[in-house]
Amino acid sequence: MKFSLKRRQFFDTTEPWLYLMPFLVFIIVFTLYPIINVFVVSFKNDYNFLKGDYKGIGFENFKSVLNDKEFKQSLLNTFLYVLFVVPLSTAIAIIFSYLLNKKIKGHAFFQTAFFMPMVTSITAVGLIWRFMYNKEYGLFNFILTKMGLNPIGWVVDSKYSLLALIIFGIWNILPFTIILLLSGLQNINEQYYTAAKVDGAGPFKIFFRITVPLLSPTIFLVCIINTISCFKVFSELYPLFNGKPGPYYNLYTVVYYIRYAMIEKHEYGLAAASAVILFFCILVFTLIQLWLKKRLRRRGFAG
Repeated sequence: MKFSLKRRQFFDTTEPWLYLMPFLVFIIVFTLYPIINVFVVSFKNDYNFLKGDYKGIGFENFKSVLNDKEFKQSLLNTFLYVLFVVPLSTAIAIIFSYLLNKKIKGHAFFQTAFFMPMVTSITAVGLIWRFMYNKEYGLFNFILTKMGLNPIGWVVDSKYSLLALIIFGIWNILPFTIILLLSGLQNINEQYYTAAKVDGAGPFKIFFRITVPLLSPTIFLVCIINTISCFKVFSELYPLFNGKPGPYYNLYTVVYYIRYAMIEKHEYGLAAASAVILFFCILVFTLIQLWLKKRLRRRGFAG
């Protein structure tokens, strides 16, 4: 009797771990180990991936990366991309999600149109945008010429390449952002709006005094997710410029630089060091956003 009780307790303890084991193994092998390995490789000088050899442990990879003009350019381009795409896409998404939540006429069609990019290959979409950016017969230049302006070499002129990437990035990130904000809007109690209308508040006052503050937790969540996504910009860049980092190699991003260091230079230590720097950049930006959220909440501006 005592033996069967102990065996029962043993199975009660181990059974949940047996169910979790496949998931834990997957996480350890494909997530935890690669992250630790990247940090380890970043400190190995002259690391040879095939042989596993290296000449020593130190910060040489970080020094080389930080002194590389292409990496500096990639950091600047990535920061500019994040600083423009995240706030602009969030502001546009707030407006569209607010209108969709109002159940305007034809809202089902607009929902489908906004969410289509989420189920479309980014490579195929990028090629279509490259066609629309064409200097001779692209849609954007057609609109500019109709307005009496000169056509622009969006993807062939280095002056406009970052702008072209930012516009495409905003469009590409909108569907996911709208979905999250729309779900946040649908969780706001209608009693707040009813009370505000009874007190005589207008649409703009209701939007900025009720909707935005109550939606602020979702807005901060969206900003954090989009910041992480935008720091890893690569899929938008690759098809838009035919596999190159800009028309004159002027549009390196950090992830593209990591690919360049691995595939073209075969410098795995430099690629790992770049990935570690990118990790800390994302971490710092995320912590700043969380700090800002707490500060605004204390002052009563956030929900």
